[in-house]
Amino acid sequence: MKTGNKVITWNPLREIDEAQNRLSRFFLGGGFPTRIGSGEIHSLAVADWSPEVDISEDDHGYLLKADLPEMKKDDVKVTVEDGILSVSGERKGEKEDHKKKFHRIERSFGTFRRSFTLPEDADSTKVTAEFRDGVLKVHLPTTTTLKSKAIQVKVA
Repeated sequence: MKTGNKVITWNPLREIDEAQNRLSRFFLGGGFPTRIGSGEIHSLAVADWSPEVDISEDDHGYLLKADLPEMKKDDVKVTVEDGILSVSGERKGEKEDHKKKFHRIERSFGTFRRSFTLPEDADSTKVTAEFRDGVLKVHLPTTTTLKSKAIQVKVA
């Protein structure tokens, strides 16, 4: 789709993805805009795109890997608050060059936000993150707290 001199990529599944993201944020955030510790207000605004994420687990904890190609470390923010891990940022689009003729634009640009509920055994005080080669890796170590064991209670 072309409007004026600006090329806009149309993604037929984006509307479904946006609706799903809105519903997720509605239920995750209690349905109303909330004030987060830094004074930032989160509303039901829709992100422009959503990075692909893999989450794995081993004996030491969880690993979240997010594909963020052509982004810089300073353009990505990772926060943990109230049992929610959030990854947000913005990928800037290419500057419009009138000498270039685009035949296809499929990559997404703009703001994004992904939020994940932390598992009960994740130690949110020891979360670390690294960013290299367009991949964000967030390490969530697990706690060594003993899980409660079910016991039979005799009814008198």
